[in-house]
Amino acid sequence: MNKIKIVTDSSAELTPEEIEEFNITVLPLSVMIDDVVYIDGENLSKVEFMEKMPLAKALPKSSQPPIGKFIETYDALGEDGSEIISIHITESLSGTVNAARQAAQLSKTNVTVLDSLFTDRGLSFQVIEAAKMAQKGASKEEILARIEHVKNNTKLYICVVTLENLVKGGRIGRVMGAISSLLNVKVMFELVGGNLEVLVRGRGMKPINQWITSLIETLKSKTNIKEIGFSHAAAFEYTNGMMQQFKEVFPNVPMPVRQTGPVIATHTGKGAFAIMYYTD
Repeated sequence: MNKIKIVTDSSAELTPEEIEEFNITVLPLSVMIDDVVYIDGENLSKVEFMEKMPLAKALPKSSQPPIGKFIETYDALGEDGSEIISIHITESLSGTVNAARQAAQLSKTNVTVLDSLFTDRGLSFQVIEAAKMAQKGASKEEILARIEHVKNNTKLYICVVTLENLVKGGRIGRVMGAISSLLNVKVMFELVGGNLEVLVRGRGMKPINQWITSLIETLKSKTNIKEIGFSHAAAFEYTNGMMQQFKEVFPNVPMPVRQTGPVIATHTGKGAFAIMYYTD
């Protein structure tokens, strides 16, 4: 049986400890700010990006790793006869998975490329589960089945407190954006099948906070929550306080809080936060 190795991209928001412990290969995404290209996590930190973004002349543009970098990585990992499962940010937010598919066809290594349909910790759920199974010597078929199970039992909710970047990125109309800004509208989305669907829209944070309270009540009926992850775009105080609300109800469930990377923050804008969980 060939050994299986796991590859993902930097939008997964894995910790350095997780990457090392589970032997995961992470290819960095990049972002261009005023014609200068930065590599996620290499020459641009999350904090630095949040400082640069509001000062940029235009909305930063994110980009997937070059196909050549994928091929180089796949070939190197497969030199010992290993096969690869490469799991990536949803196609609706990035061209990364398409670049990976093209590279897989050109690589000397046997590579299976998957669209996670998620990002951030929602993506990491699949990556970590796959990596754990690979370390235990599971077959590719067993790992793929587990990934599909995790994907089907994952939820990702994201709250955008300003629609400015969504307007600039063409994801909502300018008229809607202007009205929402004038009325201080906050929006809670769910990422479903790679697409953002509106769950709650209202003036100020009160409707959002009420929805979060109802989510906690809903989760009380579930006894098999594996992780509840939180991420934010320069909104640590609010997100950490929200996490404490969940922790009081689910003290034994892992609840990492991470600042999201440049690719996601570009879409959401400053102040956004996300709640992600999966059940088994």
